[in-house]
Amino acid sequence: MDRPAASCQNAKDTTASRCGGLSPEDQTLMEGLELAVARLQDANPVVVSTALEYLVKEVRNATSSMTSVPKPLKYLRPHYDTLKHCHAMAKESVPSKKLMADLLAVLAMTMSEPGSHEILHFKKQGTINDLGSWGHEFVRALAGELGAEYTARQLSDKKGRKDNFTADLISLVDEIVPFHLQHNAYAEAVDLLIETQSISKLLGNYPLRPEKTLVDDSNFKRVCLYLLRCGTYIADPDDLKCLRQSAFQIYRRHGYCSAALGVALKMGDDDEATPFNTRCKELFDTTDGLMRKQMAFLLARHHSNFEYVEDLEVDAIIGNNKLKSYYADLGRDLDILDAKTPEDIYKSHLGDSASSRASSTSAPNVDSARANLAATFVNAFVNAGFCKDLLMTPDGNTWLYKNKEHGMLAAAASLGMIMMWNIEEGLTIIDKFLYSNEEYVRAGACLAIGIVSSSIRHESDPPIALLPEHVESSSSIIRSAAIVGLGVAYAGSGREDVLDTLAPIITNSDAMIEVAFAAVSLGQIYTGTCNSDIASLIVQKLMEASDASLEISESNFLGLGLGLLFFGRGEKGDAMLEVLKTIEHPVGLCASVTLETCAYAATGDVLQIQKMLHICAEQRDSPLIFPGSVETTENQSAAPKKPNLVARHQSMAVLGIALVATGEDIGAEMTLRTFDHLLHYGEPPVRCAVPLALSLLRISYPDYGIVDQMSRLTHDADNQVSLNAIVGLGLVGAGTNNSRIAGLLRLLAEHAREPSTLFVVRLAQGLLHMGKGLLTISPFHADRTLISKAAMGSILTFLHCCLDMKQTILDKNHYLLSETAYYRIPGEGKGTNDV
Repeated sequence: MDRPAASCQNAKDTTASRCGGLSPEDQTLMEGLELAVARLQDANPVVVSTALEYLVKEVRNATSSMTSVPKPLKYLRPHYDTLKHCHAMAKESVPSKKLMADLLAVLAMTMSEPGSHEILHFKKQGTINDLGSWGHEFVRALAGELGAEYTARQLSDKKGRKDNFTADLISLVDEIVPFHLQHNAYAEAVDLLIETQSISKLLGNYPLRPEKTLVDDSNFKRVCLYLLRCGTYIADPDDLKCLRQSAFQIYRRHGYCSAALGVALKMGDDDEATPFNTRCKELFDTTDGLMRKQMAFLLARHHSNFEYVEDLEVDAIIGNNKLKSYYADLGRDLDILDAKTPEDIYKSHLGDSASSRASSTSAPNVDSARANLAATFVNAFVNAGFCKDLLMTPDGNTWLYKNKEHGMLAAAASLGMIMMWNIEEGLTIIDKFLYSNEEYVRAGACLAIGIVSSSIRHESDPPIALLPEHVESSSSIIRSAAIVGLGVAYAGSGREDVLDTLAPIITNSDAMIEVAFAAVSLGQIYTGTCNSDIASLIVQKLMEASDASLEISESNFLGLGLGLLFFGRGEKGDAMLEVLKTIEHPVGLCASVTLETCAYAATGDVLQIQKMLHICAEQRDSPLIFPGSVETTENQSAAPKKPNLVARHQSMAVLGIALVATGEDIGAEMTLRTFDHLLHYGEPPVRCAVPLALSLLRISYPDYGIVDQMSRLTHDADNQVSLNAIVGLGLVGAGTNNSRIAGLLRLLAEHAREPSTLFVVRLAQGLLHMGKGLLTISPFHADRTLISKAAMGSILTFLHCCLDMKQTILDKNHYLLSETAYYRIPGEGKGTNDV
């Protein structure tokens, strides 16, 4: 018997021994496959070719639609090594060698060793065309190994080779991606392009049909949506920039200009080749009037500085010049134009106990100045933007003079909030207070000018015309108010004339509180710009300042201002972090934590969250001693708040966790569990920041789980935790009129024993009913895909005040609540307006 005949006989014997239990059809199939494998070893090329064609036909028919492991693959498993041997022994000139490689690539799906990449190995030796004929599962398996191989090569490439080093892989990508897109597998196509750093190929055409684009009118929305969602999880800045550029070009090519503008807002000026204003100009020039207005409203909501001088009506929309009329029309339609009083919000008459009457009457008598101050803020919050109230706008100014000193400042500044967005009428009312004999009233008027102009780009530009002379006033309180007013008025604008006004304060002023306010104002104005000149000024001041001057709570605003400069810019803040390591005072460590978390804000970066958790886990059994942190003099003992300064960076790390996780839903949900652990096991500086961090995750979005947790924390044994939880309730429900939160705050007001607690409850009630339920303070918009950097900067400023509430909001710097003016906008809150 010759060799082929012997092989056939052996195959039949093997089949006979294993065919028990098989149906006649399966037995016939297995015998045919094993006979074909045996004939592949035949010396006759014709026999080999016939056997190979039979195997290919059976495998291809079985894998075209897979719901389980196809029978041919199952029956050929014992012969996998034999087939590989036959392929290795075949000559390169034999035509069937490539076909055998194609067959082995398919068999490798279920037979190869994990990590061997044999699917890719054999497919590269076969034909790379018509991949779909082997079935969807084969294409997916091949794409998986291709991505893994590309990553492995990139990691092992030490010579920086790019194109030639991966050319064989990219040729397969060019075949796989069109197949995926044709069969609606958009996610698989985008994933493969991201893994192989070839996302720009989405802008190309089909290889065999040059006239047809890969992404067409039927699929571009889904492809771009998945692209942008993937951007949350891409760490490399260059890859992220390429991804967003591709999405922008696809949207623009298909005339979806509003979505393209959203992508341009995400990119900002990250693309040095094409600045943001250039992209916007191109989009506006290529659209009709109606679409321009739609895009203008998106830019207005984002507080963009783009100017479109070709169409003055559109430019007015972008500058929010019509916001006051839209807001008034909405209030008129809802019949809520009538002014409300603080008592309409407190609803003290609903209390059913003696303690209710005690809280609403006795407490204000004990601390009437603070009660009047709370009423001022509540009145301003509730009537914000309606240009009418019952305390400040009536003639006589009787309410103004019921307050003293800083209370008068807050009352005068509240006019800016009441007249918000109405610059013409607002300035007419505010102007008379600029000439008052009381310096606190003049200071409040300066702040009111900034508030009334917040987020408005007006042709007269009143803040820069009126406030610089007050920045040079002989009164410290007027200077401070004017500085804060400029920051509120021009947040996110990047105005050089404002920089020229505020920069000398950081350089030359000896009053640290003014320096701190100037730093945070410049941080808000130049947020996310990485302005090196301002950063150098702030760091230089931190290095030169004495330890005693850095002990005040407001000194942390220097670090916040520095962090806002690098907001959302990732690695671009690394150089400044290295510089901050040279500052030995605890404020330097606080600045480092703030800068790092701001740089990665709303990115969901897991590594940054882990780093902040390590900081939160630090034990203070042996606190670090910084030069000057415990020095005393004969007349001054060590202040009890100095140990808190050493650990203040832990509070900022807690806020940083929420700041990094916010905007990314999965990370935010995981962060909630993390905060539970911090509440149970964290040090006091960590615990006191948790309520604020929870509120940062759900600004103007009263999630019931968080509301319940906040409600429990309002009764915490630590007074700072309870105060922050009350403020957190106000922030979570801000502008929503949420009835559940309103009821909780009413109960807290009834049973408040401390005047400071009642004051904070009143503030929370004012925030809850802000704008009579028409406003939101959420920095996110466009379905939470965009974040206003300037708005988030204002929120962070307020939260940093709350970290040391007794030294700021409950002391003489309560006017920093004006920071809430910038990030208010009508309409988009996700709350329940049910009161």
